[in-house]
Amino acid sequence: MAEYDIECCETTEIHQERLNLVREKLPEEEKLYDLAELFKVFGDSTRIRILFVLFEAEVCVCDLAEALNMTQSAISHQLKILKQSKLVKSRREGKSIFYSLADGHVRTMIDQGMEHVEEE
Repeated sequence: MAEYDIECCETTEIHQERLNLVREKLPEEEKLYDLAELFKVFGDSTRIRILFVLFEAEVCVCDLAEALNMTQSAISHQLKILKQSKLVKSRREGKSIFYSLADGHVRTMIDQGMEHVEEE
């Protein structure tokens, strides 16, 4: 059997106690949908790269474009998605707009994802 083959039960049996526990703890469908949408935002390597830059410093679009060797337009498009998802925030300073992580949860999610990816 291959390492990732899924084994199935040999008989059909409902374990009602476990099923009741699961049903009690399962979040509402709308919350699960919102969570899935959030994880879709993390599904783009450019957005992940932007978040890694923002781990280190609050920066403007010009800085991000230079750091990631991308156009300002491409960076702006991705920042819009990150901002709509409440993963980054912005503030104005004179003629510049600086972006930073919205809160500590963003770093925690990425750190835990990296920990999972680096497991052997």
